[in-house]
Amino acid sequence: MCGIAGILSENIDLRNEKECIFNISRSLKMRGPDSKGELVKRDVALIHRRLAVVDIENGAQPMSFGKYTIVYNGELYNTEEVRRELEAHGYSFDTNCDTEVVLKAFHMWREESAKRFNGIFAYAVYNHENKELFLCRDRIGVKPLYFAQTGSAFAFASRIESLLYVKGVEPVCSREGLCEIFMLGPAKTIGKTVFKDIKELPPATYMYYRNGKFSIKEYWHLEAREFSDSAVEAEEHTHYLVTDAIRRQLVSDAPLCTFLSGGLDSSIISKVASDSYADEGKTLSTYSVDYVDNDKYFEKSAFQPNKDSDYINLISAHIGSDHKNIVLNNADVAEALIEATYARSCPGFTDVDSSLLLFCKEVKKDYTVCLSGECADEIFGGYPWYHRSEILFENTFPWSRSTYVRRSILRDGFLPEGEEYAKSAYSDTLKNVSKLKSDTALEKRMREMFVLNMNWFMQTLLVRKDVMSMESSLEVRVPFCDWRIVEYAYNMPWSIKAYDGREKGILRKAFEDELPEVITWRKKSPYPKTFNPVYLKEVCNMLEIALSDKSSAVFDMINPAAVRALMQNPEQMKEPWYGQLMRTPQVLAYVLQIYLWAKKYNVEFDY
Repeated sequence: MCGIAGILSENIDLRNEKECIFNISRSLKMRGPDSKGELVKRDVALIHRRLAVVDIENGAQPMSFGKYTIVYNGELYNTEEVRRELEAHGYSFDTNCDTEVVLKAFHMWREESAKRFNGIFAYAVYNHENKELFLCRDRIGVKPLYFAQTGSAFAFASRIESLLYVKGVEPVCSREGLCEIFMLGPAKTIGKTVFKDIKELPPATYMYYRNGKFSIKEYWHLEAREFSDSAVEAEEHTHYLVTDAIRRQLVSDAPLCTFLSGGLDSSIISKVASDSYADEGKTLSTYSVDYVDNDKYFEKSAFQPNKDSDYINLISAHIGSDHKNIVLNNADVAEALIEATYARSCPGFTDVDSSLLLFCKEVKKDYTVCLSGECADEIFGGYPWYHRSEILFENTFPWSRSTYVRRSILRDGFLPEGEEYAKSAYSDTLKNVSKLKSDTALEKRMREMFVLNMNWFMQTLLVRKDVMSMESSLEVRVPFCDWRIVEYAYNMPWSIKAYDGREKGILRKAFEDELPEVITWRKKSPYPKTFNPVYLKEVCNMLEIALSDKSSAVFDMINPAAVRALMQNPEQMKEPWYGQLMRTPQVLAYVLQIYLWAKKYNVEFDY
C-alpha cells in the first residue's frame, strides 16, 4: 500500500510550491516509508510514497506510459488475469507489480478498466496531452481518496491532513460538519468530510477533472437479482468465494500474517491461510490483542457474551499457527487517542482506534502485510440488529437508535437541526436500495439493512482499519470485502443467509467441517475493548484539562456539567453512542478527540 497525492494548477511554480509538496509528501510518509517519488511540471505535481509489498525491487512511482502518468495505492488480486488479457492485445510488461497493469489497463480501456479489477485501490492517472486527471476508488471503499478545489487549483490525497497544506484549503468546519461529528460520528456520510473544503471520492466511482470542472460517475452498484441457488449450492458457493478471496490475498513478497481473534471470521481466514502455507512447507503467524488485567475486569453483555481469549489458543492449536498475543497497557491506549485523532485528521473511533493503532505497531515489528476479518458481519448479517425484530424495523440507524446521549452533552440550543440531519442521512441512504418486486417485507428490509450497514457501519470500520494500520506502515487486507462475495450475499434470501436462525448462519455452515465446533457456532463477540478502570481514569484526567480550556471553540458547544456527570457516574448511560463499541468510556474519549482535533488543526467553526 502507499500514499498518493497531486496538485493541478494553471501554473505550479516549484519555488513557491516546494514547501507545500514537501509537507504533503511528509504527511504521507507512514503510508509509504520505503521510497518516495515526485513528478513536478508546470501544470501538475504528482506525489507518491511507497510501502513495497509486491515486486519490491521495481514498481517505482509515479509511473508513466505514453501520455499517461499514474500514482496508485492498492492491491489487485486478479493482476495475472488482467495482465494476460492485456498481453493478448499486444501490451508487454517491465515489472511484476500491479501498478503497471492498472496503468496499461487504463491506456487500453479508460474508465471501463475499473470494472475489470478485483482489489482494493485508489489511484490517479494524468493525461499530459489534454491536462485531464482521472481518479478512481475500489468498489467497496477500502482505500481512501480525498479531494479539494480552490481557486484555479485542484488537489487530491490519501489523507485529509495532506490537503490542508494546499494553499486556499482552510480547516473550516461548517454546521454540516458539526452535525456529522455530533449526530453521526464516528460514522460519516459517504462523499463528505468534517472540513468544508475537503470532499471524499465515494467508493465505486471515478472522476474526471479538467479545466476547473469535474464530474463523478458510479461504475458499480448493488443490484437486486433473482437468487436461483439452493441452500446447499449457496453453502458451496459461499465456501468457494470466501476461500478464493483469501487465497488471492496471500500473494506478497513481504512477510504476511493474519489477525486471529478466536471468532468465526478471523478463524476462517487463518485456517485457509494456514492450509495454503502448509502446502508450501511454511507456518502461518497469527496475532491477537488484549489488555492488561482484562480477565479481571471483563463485563459480560448481550453484545459481548464472552472473551476472545477463551478461544484463541484453541483455534491456533487447531490450525498449527505460530501465535502471539499482544497485551496493551491501558494508560498507553488512552495516550494513543491523541495520535489516533491526528492520523484520522478528525474525531474518530476512540479506543477502538487507538488500541488498533498500538496493536498494528507491534505487528509491524515483524510483518508488513496482514489479513483481517472485517466486514463479514455487515455482509452476512452478523450484528444483533439483524435478528431482533424490535430493532430491525425501526425507522432509524439500528446502531444509533437514540440521539438522546448525543444531545445531552451539547449546550442547550446548539445544533437544533441535528436530529433532522441524522434522520435525512438515514432516509437518503434508503432511496438507493435496489429491490425486487417479488421481495417480501422481510427481504426488502434485509436489503435496506445490508446497504445501511455497508454504507455506514462498514465504512467506519474500513476507515479505522486503513488509517490505523497505515499509520503503522502495515498493510491490512480484508478478504470479506471481495465484491463478488458482497454481490452474492446481497441477493441471498434471508432464510438461507441466516441458516438455523443464526447470525452469519450460511458462513458457519460453509466452514463447519474445517473449524472446531465451538468456534464455528460461537456467538458473535465484537472487537475486544478494555474494561480496565485505569483506561477510564486516564481518559477522564485528559478530558478534565480539555473541559477547563475556555479558549477552545469546543467549549461553547459542550455542556461541561453533563460530561462531568458521565465521568462521575458512567453507569447512567444506558443507550450506546454507536453500536456495541461505544459506551460511556468511549463517549468521553470522543469528546476528548473533538477537542484534540480542533486544537491540532486550529479549526475554524463556521456556524
